[in-house]
Amino acid sequence: MRRITLALLLLIPVILRTPVRAETAPTVTPLPMQEVAPGAFVYAAPYALAGRDNDGAIANVGFVIGRDAVAVIDTGGSLRAGQRLRAALRQRTALPVRYVINTHVHPDHVLGNAAFAEEGATFVGHHALPEALAARAESYLRANAGLVGPGFAGTRIVPSTLLVSTRLDLDLGGRVLRLEAWPTSHTNSDLTVRDEGTDTWFLGDLLFVGHVPALDGRLAGWIATLRALKARPAARVVPGHGPASVPWPAAAGPIDRYLADLERQVRAMVRDGTPIGEAGRAARDEAGEWALFDDFNARNATTAYQELEWD
Repeated sequence: MRRITLALLLLIPVILRTPVRAETAPTVTPLPMQEVAPGAFVYAAPYALAGRDNDGAIANVGFVIGRDAVAVIDTGGSLRAGQRLRAALRQRTALPVRYVINTHVHPDHVLGNAAFAEEGATFVGHHALPEALAARAESYLRANAGLVGPGFAGTRIVPSTLLVSTRLDLDLGGRVLRLEAWPTSHTNSDLTVRDEGTDTWFLGDLLFVGHVPALDGRLAGWIATLRALKARPAARVVPGHGPASVPWPAAAGPIDRYLADLERQVRAMVRDGTPIGEAGRAARDEAGEWALFDDFNARNATTAYQELEWD
């Protein structure tokens, strides 16, 4: 018995020196980020639908590093997508995440929020975002769990608590982000974020480049908002889908054309009494210009028809 006890005592230093294997969150692969301006990083997502091979990381997301803190701008379509963004952020800075900003309600932009919940961050959004997200939370979680599969585990809704009704400035320490809430356009909760120091403007899904636009708000409102945005110069803009950054306002040309074609053709259908079930024929001449065209165009046309038939 004494020999056994002595052997155990001799093992204690070995046990204490042995690293403890963490049983918490699995290791995740950081998202590949591009530094589009000093201290401003963007993940340019692929043109894809949420699936098991992409963790729902199908929207552009990013972060801006100030002297004292960091702001995250959109978080991806699952907890794992958000964890991958957080891992990329931690490769570049140990500063605290002070704000997590959601540019609108769509799941590919907000379902990664939970990855930052333990950072003590304040979640920021358009004043209409909490209600819009609450109304869709159950369907978003159910649908995306099916699409993303096991990689969706642990994903939950984390709503915004700091709300923007018109404009709000956030200071990261010598670096100010100007947030603006817009009338119903792409959605009813569109928010833009301008990094004043580098003149980098995060437009969220108010701007699609390459990926066909997805209409979930008001067509007339979106066209009007784009007109207002184009009247303001910026060194560069970050779209919600497309390259990490693009020149402005030149990058708005294709989406301007698509939305105008959609409006013109759907308005003619309404005028001529074409049934709403045939609205998907609108803007078909744009098919070769956009990725994922067949996944979104018919829905866009139906949404536009429902709006314009009461115009």
